[in-house]
Amino acid sequence: MSTNYLDFYMIDGSDIVIRPAARERRWMDQTSHRFAYRCLPLAIANSHCWEILNPAKFTASWDGTDALEAIDISYREAHRHPAMSHFGHGILTFTVPALIRTPPGYDLWVMGPPNLIKADIQALNGVVETDWATATFTMNWRFTRPGASVTFEKDEPFCAFFPVRRGEIETFEARRRALGDDPELAAAYHEWAEGRRSFNEELASPDSEAARKKWQRDYLKGPQEALSPPHRTKVVLRKTKKTDD
Repeated sequence: MSTNYLDFYMIDGSDIVIRPAARERRWMDQTSHRFAYRCLPLAIANSHCWEILNPAKFTASWDGTDALEAIDISYREAHRHPAMSHFGHGILTFTVPALIRTPPGYDLWVMGPPNLIKADIQALNGVVETDWATATFTMNWRFTRPGASVTFEKDEPFCAFFPVRRGEIETFEARRRALGDDPELAAAYHEWAEGRRSFNEELASPDSEAARKKWQRDYLKGPQEALSPPHRTKVVLRKTKKTDD
């Protein structure tokens, strides 16, 4: 497999941490028997990106108006202040002290950390053409409630991103079809649906096989036939290297 390089050109010697995203989420850890991790699409999404960590704890509050001064930011440290009020309208902005470059034809989908819930503020997504841009980008969050106060902890991820091939989405044409148009697919779906219904009914009996298994694992196990590329149950991103490694 050929290697595509994602280069982080650090500005003014910045030591801000950019790393492959963690799979774990505290709220998922706290679910009964960590059952949230049984949702493979959820767990895959958690680690399907790189993330940038907040270098210093701070608290920000918004008075509900549109002025730049409407957001008050209070840091615990006298330096390393990546967050600011730059656009107004309740938008909290993080500077990213790195110029990130992708191979030709690849953009970055920039977003908040996936499935990391934060009250009273919402991460804003962006798509950046990072194969040619000579400027850094910012990561922006918008307050969702006037009078709200939010805290970003030290080493809490405030930004996540992954490469996407530019224009590929425009090669797709969406089609609305009847399930019966594909008899083989329809048969497989009805078999799955009947199995799910039967399994859920059996769960009510504590002595049943379904109760012992707790969940079906159909999607986790994947199809019986081989796929190319293969079905996967985790994403393992390569570690960041220095150019002199």
